[in-house]
Amino acid sequence: MPEAHGPAPGWPAVAASAIVACALAAGFVSLQSVEQPDRLLLAPMIGVMDRCILAPTTAPISDGARESMGCTGPTGSAASLIDSTLAEFGSPLSPDGRFQLGYTLHIPLLKLFTRAESNASAPAGPDGGWKIDKDVVRRTVRTLKDSPYPAIVYLFSTHFGVGSPLEDELASDPANLAATADGPMAKDHYYDINVYPWSIARTDNAITRRRTEAVQAVVHEICQLPTADRSKIRGVTLLGEVHHLFPDFEAGMGFAPPYRVSDYSAASVKNFRVFLRQRFGTIGRLNAALGINQASPYSGFDAVDPPSKDIRVQSLSRFTEHIDSFAQGALPIAGWVARAEDGGARWIRIYLDGDFVARVSAHLSRQDVLEALPELGTADVGWRWDLDFSKLPIGIHQIDVMVEMPGPQGATGAASLEHLATRKISIMGRNQQTPPRVAAGTLPPSQPADDVLKFSIDQPANATAYWYNPLVPLWHAFRNNQVVRYLDYFDRLVADSCLWDTPRYIHQILPFTNPGWDSNKFAVDASLQTIGGIQLGVSLYGEPTYGSSFFDRLATLGDDHYGVTEFHPLSAMAPGATLAMFREHQNHGARFVSFFLEPRWNGNLLPGEINLFGLDPSNPKFGSRQLYRAIQTLLQQ
Repeated sequence: MPEAHGPAPGWPAVAASAIVACALAAGFVSLQSVEQPDRLLLAPMIGVMDRCILAPTTAPISDGARESMGCTGPTGSAASLIDSTLAEFGSPLSPDGRFQLGYTLHIPLLKLFTRAESNASAPAGPDGGWKIDKDVVRRTVRTLKDSPYPAIVYLFSTHFGVGSPLEDELASDPANLAATADGPMAKDHYYDINVYPWSIARTDNAITRRRTEAVQAVVHEICQLPTADRSKIRGVTLLGEVHHLFPDFEAGMGFAPPYRVSDYSAASVKNFRVFLRQRFGTIGRLNAALGINQASPYSGFDAVDPPSKDIRVQSLSRFTEHIDSFAQGALPIAGWVARAEDGGARWIRIYLDGDFVARVSAHLSRQDVLEALPELGTADVGWRWDLDFSKLPIGIHQIDVMVEMPGPQGATGAASLEHLATRKISIMGRNQQTPPRVAAGTLPPSQPADDVLKFSIDQPANATAYWYNPLVPLWHAFRNNQVVRYLDYFDRLVADSCLWDTPRYIHQILPFTNPGWDSNKFAVDASLQTIGGIQLGVSLYGEPTYGSSFFDRLATLGDDHYGVTEFHPLSAMAPGATLAMFREHQNHGARFVSFFLEPRWNGNLLPGEINLFGLDPSNPKFGSRQLYRAIQTLLQQ
C-alpha cells in the first residue's frame, strides 16, 4: 500500500459557496435542468464516509479539519469534500458534451447504526440497543443537496465488512449466515478485508431486517429533499455484489476441491423442495427427469435433499447426492497462451475424439499470468470453452488443443497449427464401472509447440473422471433464484418510495470474465437478466472494461442500458485509448461508470489508506495514476 500524503500545513479552507459558484459558472445549471440520457456519467466512488461523515471515531482526521471541510454540525455534509475532490478534474463536462462528471455516494448501511452506552452490554434481543444514527443519515443525504454534481446513490451492504461493531453481533446468530453442507460458514478474509458470509437464502433474519431498516431510513431522508435535489440522483445501486458464498473466499473461486457452496440451511433445503414441486408438479415427473423412475425413485419431494457429496471421496446413499464443479454437465477446457515478442490474441482450436468442436480467442484477462511473466506485457492471454458432456456417451474420450499460428499457410489455405496438449477424460456412468475407450478420428496436421510459445492447459487434468448428475443443474437454478429473490426484495423497498421513477441497478460480479473461476459457485447468471424494474449493473475489471468479452455477453442479455458499478482496466491507458473505451461503453448503452477515487482537500490527499484499485495520482498500482490523468484529459480537451 503506497504511503498516504497528509494535508498541507494549515489546511486552508475552501468555502463551499466558492466551489458552488465556480460550478455554476462551469454550466451546472444547464446540466441539472436538462438531462441528456446519451451522456455518460463518470461517477467516482469517493471515500468520504469514514473521512468526513462518520469521523472522528473511524478516521485519523482532526475535528478542526473536519469542521473546515463542512462535515460537522447541524448543517454538515460531505459536499465540500466531494466538490474539492472533483475540482481536480477541471471541467464537469467534456468539450463534446458526451461525458459528465458526478460521483457515487457510497453509503455503508451497517455503519448507520449506533448503540447507546447504557445498552452496551444489553443482550441481542429484538433490537439489542441498536438504532439508526439519524444525524449520520442526515449528513449523508444532505450531501446530495449541498453538492451541485449529479450522483449515483450506492446503498452498500455485502459480505465485505465495513468495520461496524454490529457485524460481529449479527455474525453470532447462525440464522444470519450462509451454510455449506458442513454447517454455517465462518468469517473469512479477502486481502485484509473481513468477509461475513451473510445469508441470502431468507429475508426473515436479523441481517436482512437491519439492512431493511437502514435502506428505509436513507430513502425516507432522501424523500424529504426538494424535487430539484432529488433530480440530481441519476441512479440507485442496491446492496453491492449479491451472490452465494463458499469457504476460502480469496482463493476458493476456482475448480479445485473440496467443493463447498451455499446454501444448505434448513430454510434453504425446505425452499428447494418447494422449488422442485412448483417446477415438476408430481414426484413422478421429477424421478423421470432424474432418470430414476425404475431404480431408487424418490417417494416424495420431502425426501429430496440437495446434492452435497463428492463421489470421489465420499460414500453416497444414492447417486443424486453427488456434486462437484462439473456435475452440472459442463467441463471447462481452459488455459492461456502467448508469445512475448509479438503479443496479440491467439486462436485456440479444440478437438474431441478427433473432431473439431470449438475455436476460441485467447483474449481473456489472466492477471496471475502477467504477474508471473511480466515480459508478456499483457494479461489478455486467457481462453476457455465449456464442453457439455451431459449427453456424451460413457467412455474414455480424447481432447486435443491446438493453437493457430501466424505466417505461411498450408497448400489448402488452412492455418498452420501447433499442438499444445492431449487430455484423456472419462465420462462415467452411475455404476462407476471402468468405461470403454471411445474411438478417435484423425486430427489435422500440426507441429509440436515451439520453445518460444508460452502456454498452459489448466483444465481438464489428464485422466480425470466426470459424472453428470441431473439434480445438480436444478440445485444451481434454485440457488440462482435465491439471488434474484433477495435483490427483488430490496428493489421493492426503494421502488415503493419517491424514488420509484429513479433508475435502480444491481451491482453484480461477472464470474464468467475470469476463465479460472467456477461461476456456478456464485449463482449470479439469473440476476443478470431483467429483475422486475432493476437494471443491469456490473463490476468490470481488466479486459471486460476495454475488450469484447463483456459486450459479447451483453448481447445475450437483451439489456438496452446498464451501469458499470466498479471499474478498473488494471493497466495504464493513454487518453486516446481511455476515450475510445468510454465511448464504446456509451455506444453499448452504459449510463454511468463508477470507479474508486481518493478524497482530496485543496489538492492534498486526506490521511488514510488508499484503495488498492483507487484512481489517484499517488497510486502506482495497476496504472491507476495514468488512468486518473487520462480522465482529466478527456474532460478538459
